[in-house]
Amino acid sequence: MSPAKAAKPPVHLLWGEDAFLLREAAFELLSDLRPIEVDAAEWQGGETADLATPSLFGERRAMLVSNVKAMPDEGIRELGRYLEAPDPDAPLILLSVVGERGKAPAAIAKLLKGTGTVTEVKIQRKELPAWILRRAKAKELDLAPDGATTLVETLGDEPGALDQALDQLSSAFAGQRVTREIVARQFRGLGEQHVWDLCDKAFARDLPGAMRSLRTLLEGGEAGLLILGSITARLRDVVRIKALPERMSQADTARAAGLRFDWQVRRYRDQAGRFSPEELAEIHEVIAWADRAMKSGATDDVVLPLVVTQIAGESVALPV
Repeated sequence: MSPAKAAKPPVHLLWGEDAFLLREAAFELLSDLRPIEVDAAEWQGGETADLATPSLFGERRAMLVSNVKAMPDEGIRELGRYLEAPDPDAPLILLSVVGERGKAPAAIAKLLKGTGTVTEVKIQRKELPAWILRRAKAKELDLAPDGATTLVETLGDEPGALDQALDQLSSAFAGQRVTREIVARQFRGLGEQHVWDLCDKAFARDLPGAMRSLRTLLEGGEAGLLILGSITARLRDVVRIKALPERMSQADTARAAGLRFDWQVRRYRDQAGRFSPEELAEIHEVIAWADRAMKSGATDDVVLPLVVTQIAGESVALPV
């Protein structure tokens, strides 16, 4: 190994809002190496010794530690001791999923100062079509630029969901040019952009963004009861996710909660973490009131903003 590499051990902290992107960035760094994977919440002690122990067959070791915000204090101390003399041939990659406007875990970032790298991993929404086209090319899918744009418009900005959609298109349209029309036809019925957008923003407690989405829906003539139905369905999913153990795998959680995709688990877990059980019960009460009010003749543009405010903002006083 060259002196330059020895002076900069392969230790990385990757952080950002999206777990899928973090894992993709980690495996790009690892290249052909297959790491030992550890959930920091289940840290037992001695994991770094496993990283430094030579393999029986002489291949390089690597370790991928997810959920590092949940690492216990003893784990952080052990990590600090390891970083005093890290193995220059054994990549160590730490992943931290943060909430919106979150930051890298300060204690871990401090340990890596001067020893490793700390990198935010993210894709701006405007960058998604180009990212989708690169992913499509790697999957040997002939996707038109307007097809990539339509995927974002139809499915939203969740990279994991978009990548799964590319797999579906690659299987269904191998050897064909996949255009905007094909994408729209293939994913019709999975949810219109603005209905998903409204639910995502409301349960992320982004009140201004949720109100903009609601206004777009109402101005487009979307039926108020259908909008309320989508909000109700999202609330049920979030409540189910909140009731399940956080350590349950994404696949098992998706099955238990009745979700179609693993990426929904990541998103709904984040949303569930923003609400107490009492707040979710209050939202349910407001939705029940809104359903009665709209079926009794109350107008959508009066009732639905109250529902969105209850979710994304503060408790509202309901009209008698």
